[in-house]
Amino acid sequence: MPNTSTPKILIVDLVGLAPGAGGHPDHSAVKRYIETRGGVFHEGSARALPAPEPGRAHFYYQPMLSTDAELLAEAGDGLYDAVIAAATFLPKGTRFDLGGVRIGAGTGNMGSASWGGGDGRGGMAPLMNTPGINARATAQMVMKALLRVCPDLPVEEMHALVADGRFDTGRDLVRFPTAKLEGRVFAVIGYGNIGREVAKLARAFGMKVRIFARPRHKEWIESEGFIHAESVSDAAAGADVLSVHLGLGPLGPDGYANAGLIGTEALSALAKGAVLMNYDRGQLIDVPALAAALASGQVSHAAIDADLFRDASSGELSGPMVPYLSLLPQHAAKLSLLPHAAADTDHPTRVSGAIQAVDQILDAINRGVVRNRVGDLAEGYTDAGARTPPGLGGVTANDLEELRGDADRMDALRAAARGLVEALDRLVSDGAEAAGRDVLLQSNGLAASLRANALEGPFQG
Repeated sequence: MPNTSTPKILIVDLVGLAPGAGGHPDHSAVKRYIETRGGVFHEGSARALPAPEPGRAHFYYQPMLSTDAELLAEAGDGLYDAVIAAATFLPKGTRFDLGGVRIGAGTGNMGSASWGGGDGRGGMAPLMNTPGINARATAQMVMKALLRVCPDLPVEEMHALVADGRFDTGRDLVRFPTAKLEGRVFAVIGYGNIGREVAKLARAFGMKVRIFARPRHKEWIESEGFIHAESVSDAAAGADVLSVHLGLGPLGPDGYANAGLIGTEALSALAKGAVLMNYDRGQLIDVPALAAALASGQVSHAAIDADLFRDASSGELSGPMVPYLSLLPQHAAKLSLLPHAAADTDHPTRVSGAIQAVDQILDAINRGVVRNRVGDLAEGYTDAGARTPPGLGGVTANDLEELRGDADRMDALRAAARGLVEALDRLVSDGAEAAGRDVLLQSNGLAASLRANALEGPFQG
């Protein structure tokens, strides 16, 4: 039987990435947080440690667990009541009767039958995630990859010439023409947390952003000043950059719904020499179609971030990155390949995600409250809805109720809105010479206030 008064919670991934005092990944922030919540943080297995102190939640930190055999040996018999994971795959036979939380959005790695596998359907325990926690880090890495090749100024070559004293600004700059990002078309496939953050960053560079998403998102996409595309091909048409953030979709008898979504039709619709970005799931790209597009010059560069696994004994490689490796002999200079690093290498993101996961699993165990539910709501639990970091994923009714109950914030917002209305009235009556400065000050102030209160994006009810 699960123990709700003295639960054992297994942590199977790192909860800090930056090196600490001893040179090892630093988990101290999460350890301290668990202790402030009244819990106990242990390094190692519950099998090898003294019996836990009754009445407190005990967290067992084992980030080096990796293989199915290791996980089944440690957690196949119900020793642990719950689990927190990031990238580690939990096989079906692992047992966590009080639930699990995935640090991040996708739950394909949460394979335990306790909640019915990665889709969270059919089990007896709640499955949760922390959506949006790594969205900004991932979006920034997407832009980092783009800026590596576009604008296409050969920075390293020019640095070498300058360092060797073999460059004359007056004579030699003409040999390095380039074109800025401003005014180019950036196609985003998907309007989830990461897709929306990528769109916002692309807009900050002055790019024209076109987003493919389901029709129900159209009014919100357009309300933010982006262009809604009815299909992937419409989004790709003439685009200089395409970045996919749609997820694999449901798994059917023929595979994932979105596997191979970016294929010949979408790639041929792009502007000649476009840049392709896939920092989502490797399977979303039709690799043979990409090979043809690279060979023809239709795609000038492809940046891919996908899982790659290596068997420690045999050296055999597996994972969705493997098909892309076949492109290297002919197209190495046109490729940037990462091992699903964008979402899982940012230390502050991992710490904040782990802290949120601790809160969610304790709330589920202690109060029967499930936040950021994935799949079915397990019997005996209450659904507390979704929660993302401020400014991500839109605004919920709960967010607005919190604002409604904060008199200071409401007063400041109303004052900022009234200030702009009054300035615009003065512009009409007195003209730009008299009112122009005030219009812009009030406009900037209202925009800043709206951002500070995360009042942007879609309303999620």
